[in-house]
Parts: sequence; structure tokens; C-alpha cells
Amino acid sequence: MQYKTLNNGLRMPQLGYGVWKVPNEEATTAVEQALEANYRLIDTAKVYGNERGVGKALANSKVSREDLFITTKVWNADQGYENTLKAFDTSLEKLGLDYVDLYLIHWPTPKYDTYVETYKALEKLYKDGRTKAIGVCNFDIEHLQRIMDECEVKPAVNQVECHPFLQQIELKQFCKDHDIQVEAYSPLMNGTNVMQHELIQALADQYSKTPAQIILRWQLQTDVIVIPKTITPSRMEENLNIFDFELNEADMDKIATLDRNERNNGVPSEMNHR
Repeated sequence: MQYKTLNNGLRMPQLGYGVWKVPNEEATTAVEQALEANYRLIDTAKVYGNERGVGKALANSKVSREDLFITTKVWNADQGYENTLKAFDTSLEKLGLDYVDLYLIHWPTPKYDTYVETYKALEKLYKDGRTKAIGVCNFDIEHLQRIMDECEVKPAVNQVECHPFLQQIELKQFCKDHDIQVEAYSPLMNGTNVMQHELIQALADQYSKTPAQIILRWQLQTDVIVIPKTITPSRMEENLNIFDFELNEADMDKIATLDRNERNNGVPSEMNHR
């Protein structure tokens, strides 16, 4: 496993396991299998509805708490200072934990304009030691800038959709300039056409790897933390098996040409559902 050091000194695994769309009743088995495969970063969220299932897997696990890195998120409907503190308590209770390693705002929902006060609640949780780091999801440059202008603690992480068809070049550069770590969700574009692209297929043949492994390796080499989701144990193993090869510069440049600003998920400035 490779690690990234966040801007507060916390070390975070560069490859983790995401449980978006994993039903609560399946989450326990899936996370147990992920931990068995050697994942240590587990990423969930209130809105996924599976924190309790994840918590059960953590309780069953022999992996020590200090070796785990657990992320969850405050949902849009729970934004606002007091609401966020309550939502955090509920998430912690469901997970069965004394603290989380990373707590994130799920979306900025700019129409409601509550993300700054929500972030101030995250700062309190951080200062109280109830989360080891705080950050955001789906924040564009303007949202990040406002947090940095109006709050005290710089976000450690910005989790965004990122894959070869949506490479987030400008946002990545901004985050790099401000020491905010980018984390990619939907890193394989939810298994759709990016893996079927002829370039990705050709590189898979060239390196004797799968298309998924090529894309995940590209993510690592662009300094991104990545959280692929699968409930298939063999795929969990496959996604982890990317530390024994490296894409050369010419092939990295070829993948750079695939960027087409194509999203599977919402545009942050327009996503205001609660």
C-alpha cells in the first residue's frame, strides 16, 4: 500500500474501498471481505444508508482501529452547524466508533448557502478530536476558496468524480497549490465506457493488466487517492494489485488525451437536492 500525507500530517492509504450503492445488509460482508483482502481505507456516507452494516464489519474485524482509516460524510439535508453536529453523532453511533479518520461535507449545495457554517461544525469536531481530519466532496474552486477565506482549518481532502473522461486538471492544480489532497470517486466511471475505450484496452494488453488496473494505476500516478467499489472479492484483489507496475510517461500522456469533461454524476454548482 502507498500512503499520502495530508496537510495536517495524517497518513491516508492511497487506495481504499468505497461502499456507495452497497445495500446495508450486504455492506457487512463486503467490508469484511475488503479488510481480508488488505484494504484499510473504508469510505461510507450517511446517505448511503449502510453505516450500520459497515460498523458491524469493523466490530467483527481483527484489524486494530489504529490501522483503519474510516471516512463518512454529512448529507445535504443535515447541513447547518447544529444539524451537522447531530448528524455526526448519529453516524458515529451507527459505525460503532469513538472517532472517524475523515469527515466530509458531501455536496456544497450552493443554493442553500450553508456549507460554510457546516464546515465550522466540522472544525469543532476536528478540534475536539472526534475526527482526525476534515474535508469536502464535490467542491469546485470557488467553494474551496470560500472555505479557506472564511474558516480556520484548511480542508485536508476534496473527494470528487475523477476518471480518464473527467480528469479535473484545473481543480487538481488548485488543490495541489493549496495542499488539499484530491480523492477520486467513480474512478472507473462506474464500469461504463471508459474501460471499453480502445486505448485503455490496448494498454491493458501491453502491460498484461486489466483495464481497471490501468485506470487505477493512472490515478495513483496523478497523485490521487482512489476508492473503487466492487462487491466481488476477486475484483477487490484485482483493484489492489496495482503496485507492481508503472505506466511510462508516454502512456500517461496518451491517457491525458481522453479528457472530455464527461460526468456520470452531478455538477457541484447545480446539485442542490436534499
